[in-house]
Amino acid sequence: MADKQLCMFIDLNKCIGCNACSVACKGENDIPEAAWNTWIDSFDYEEDTNIYRANIPMQCNHCKDAPCVPVCPTGASFFSEVGTVLVDTEACIGCGACVEACPYKVRWVNPDTNTVGKCTFCHERTTNGLLPACVSSCVTQARYFGYMDDESSDVSNLLAENNGGDILHKEFELETHVRYKGLEHLKDYYGKTSVLRGGNIKEISK
Repeated sequence: MADKQLCMFIDLNKCIGCNACSVACKGENDIPEAAWNTWIDSFDYEEDTNIYRANIPMQCNHCKDAPCVPVCPTGASFFSEVGTVLVDTEACIGCGACVEACPYKVRWVNPDTNTVGKCTFCHERTTNGLLPACVSSCVTQARYFGYMDDESSDVSNLLAENNGGDILHKEFELETHVRYKGLEHLKDYYGKTSVLRGGNIKEISK
């Protein structure tokens, strides 16, 4: 168990779906063209005769009991000292067991290196005192990042103010370390209309 726990808090009331976070992440982490570490699921919904656009940033949730870690046959998927879920590309054999085990479907296999990629909370940046690329590039400051147990951090204060924040797919019963504000309000509308993933149709409503 990590001595400290990093967490990201995303205020959906501020997210405008511009995908600046997705582009910044892709450039920072040299991600292949067909893969993404973070993206925006956008959809329209009707409430009180008005039409609204919802935008939900998606990425690895860095679960406390991440099911992707124990299935790895080489130990390439592991927990860092600050609770993030990482992949040792030197040990990864690209078998895809972790990709299948992830309930959020946020892992991918690099076709050039045959190793698994995913969001790392920009481990190389954060270990050097910088914010993740998605946080620093957010034009509306919808994303916050810090230690959950640091009472002086924005994340800790926001979690306290929002009853721990909303968890994506809480029915998975995983203690995630990406929390949202405003997600519970949107959950009943998701999938009722076409869902756009980064501007491309991911799912068409029926």
